[in-house]
Amino acid sequence: MHFAVVICLVTNGQETRNILTGDYTELTDTKLVDKEAWDKQPGKPQLSWGSTDVRYSKLNVPSVNKTQRLRISGWKGERVNAQAILWTTNNLEKVSLSVSDLTNGKSVIPASVIRTNFVRYVMTDELNKDGKGGCGHRPVKADWDSSVVADVLDIIKVKDVNARSAQPIWINTWIPENTKPGVYKGTVTLTYNTSSALTLNLEVEVLNRTLPAPKNWAFHLDLWQNPYSVARYHQVPLWSKEHFDAMLPVMKTLADAGQKVITTTIMHKPWNGQTEDHFDSMIFRMKKMDGTWEFRYDVFDKWVNFMMNEVGIDKQINCYTLIPWALRFDYFDQATNRIQFIEAKPGDKAYEDYWGPFLKDFARHLKSKGWFDKTTIAMDERGLDAMQEAIKVIKNADPDFKISLAGNYHPEIEKDLYDLCLAFGHNFPADVKARRDKEGKISTVYTCCAEALPNTFTFSPPAEATWIGWHAMAGNYDGYLRWAYNSWTKEPLLDSRFRSWAAGDCYIVYPENRSSIRMEKLIEGIQDYEKINILKEEFKNKNNKSKLEKLNTLVSSFTPEGLTKADPTQAVQQARTELNKF
Repeated sequence: MHFAVVICLVTNGQETRNILTGDYTELTDTKLVDKEAWDKQPGKPQLSWGSTDVRYSKLNVPSVNKTQRLRISGWKGERVNAQAILWTTNNLEKVSLSVSDLTNGKSVIPASVIRTNFVRYVMTDELNKDGKGGCGHRPVKADWDSSVVADVLDIIKVKDVNARSAQPIWINTWIPENTKPGVYKGTVTLTYNTSSALTLNLEVEVLNRTLPAPKNWAFHLDLWQNPYSVARYHQVPLWSKEHFDAMLPVMKTLADAGQKVITTTIMHKPWNGQTEDHFDSMIFRMKKMDGTWEFRYDVFDKWVNFMMNEVGIDKQINCYTLIPWALRFDYFDQATNRIQFIEAKPGDKAYEDYWGPFLKDFARHLKSKGWFDKTTIAMDERGLDAMQEAIKVIKNADPDFKISLAGNYHPEIEKDLYDLCLAFGHNFPADVKARRDKEGKISTVYTCCAEALPNTFTFSPPAEATWIGWHAMAGNYDGYLRWAYNSWTKEPLLDSRFRSWAAGDCYIVYPENRSSIRMEKLIEGIQDYEKINILKEEFKNKNNKSKLEKLNTLVSSFTPEGLTKADPTQAVQQARTELNKF
């Protein structure tokens, strides 16, 4: 028997239902089912290896070449993925999974480093009607074609599987760094109805190369965290011990992906409350009776210390923002004993009077904590004129402040930006990128709702997430940014659709440390970025011009043009075959 704890509360007259733990019932898929295909299936449940590039349908017979043995290869220290698929014409009870140790003579990859997950289904929708992207308000869900898709990597270990349905299984092996090269063999066992079992053979070929630990990856990953959505979902007080306990495993998953940046907010609603859970200021501002300012950093310090010391993300702190989407700035006014707002735009005296004293005090505080050199004052998708005025205010407060921007390339301010992230399809001039590298600056790329592909929507082909890492290498970017790691929808396990963008745009992982197919495939691409970097350096040092030229030629195909000319999944599969040769 499975149990789920469900808590309901009423907010603003509306009931919010959160699934907090255990098994749960997915939303119903209304798509047509091929009943004839099920009629032709044998009575016994079927189990086969599948492809990690496929989101298998829940209610249709999977299209697979049935195979019981799979061999995958990886470097020491690398995570390698596999996907199996179970389908059945009868109800199965108490389905569970186990994996043996993988052995090669006396050498062992222990079962403890192999993670198995039932893949669960979440409601998704589609691109805009023109097929060119996923931006724009979506007030009526019925206006978009919706269906359930495989994405959630669940944490439950036992579940029932209904008749005439498929159940994907995700298997992730994190090869220990001290593993000896060779082929390691073991079995995956699926048990059902208490005693019946099906097995698959798994082989992992460990190559004589080592991938560094994620913390040491060169790839600059910047997925924006939303601590407020975790508090709402788990219904715990903001910044309480319970809140941090709930965030720890979710943020550890991000650290294990090589995340470099802590997302902080230094004002109320920097993005005008665009997500289900708006961001608040992590810093308290008070205008005192005498007109002077007082700033308190308790929440900011708690969050940063937690992310650095408990999670292990400590390279950079990005502080949003001096130029919000709504130019309205809050503070507590001691004279009136209430929250007040200032409306001002960059260039106004009121804007400088508001931000100048804070930035000077903030610089003092950051230096006292030893964080100043890691911190940037961050903006996103803001115009040149506004950026120029904001930069003046920042530099007047402290000329050594670092500044970041995700947006368009503006040569007029490029030199002022320590961390500059360009929208997909835009590139840094070669000479500018070379100079930025010498100066130790960060130059990355981002995708958002605007890109039809590549993307990480819940309906996007999984291979697109892998391709993002490859594209970062091809475009000579230092890494990748996406605006939402965990800005969860109202019921993120059930429905990834949102009122403003294509489904899945708001988050890439699920509550209670449930990863996703999208997240695992993104990590694949990031690992490939690291491996390509290592190989390039090796070929250069050994003066192996032939191999270097072949690798560069292959990498150069990972451009927007190269992706749109071919089926994304097929393009990635072909490229992966070529990459594996290196």
